[in-house]
Amino acid sequence: MEEIKVAGGNLKAKLNELIREGNIRRIVIRNPKGRTLLDLPLAAGVAGAVLLPFWAAVGTLAALATDYTIGVERDPGVTVQKPD
Repeated sequence: MEEIKVAGGNLKAKLNELIREGNIRRIVIRNPKGRTLLDLPLAAGVAGAVLLPFWAAVGTLAALATDYTIGVERDPGVTVQKPD
């Protein structure tokens, strides 16, 4: 699982970026002590309405303004090219 360190204020923006990539299978958010705060399996083409409770939880975490680690499990069958 890939791990990305991010400040609380940037948490929501980074998650938006990762979800838009389209090849994310699972996202895990951990606090600085390594405790899992949120573990979210994602399906391809997840609808915005399905993610509403997720974004509410992310907003609460971001308000705490601490550093987080985002664990990202990618779908190996999907290749995404980033724009230059």
